[in-house]
Amino acid sequence: MSTRLSWENALTELSRRHTDVSYVELSQVRFVDVAGVTALAVTAMNLPVGRFVVERPPPQLPRVLDLFWPSLHRIEVAPR
Repeated sequence: MSTRLSWENALTELSRRHTDVSYVELSQVRFVDVAGVTALAVTAMNLPVGRFVVERPPPQLPRVLDLFWPSLHRIEVAPR
C-alpha cells in the first residue's frame, strides 16, 4: 500500500505550522524509501527558519540523508 501522498500531505501541513523547531516522531514507521526521505529533505530545505527533529526513525532514513544530503543541517535525527 502506498502512503506517499499521506506522507507528503503531513509534511505540507507540518511546514505550514512550523515556527522554529518541529518534531516528527516515526517510531511506528518500519520503512521509508528514498522518495519519502526526499520529501522530508525538500520540505526541510524550504523552511524559512529552524529545523525538523526526527525522533526514532527507521534505520534507512539517516543513512539516506547522509548519502544524499550530508550537509543538510535543517534535519536532526534522534536515534531509535
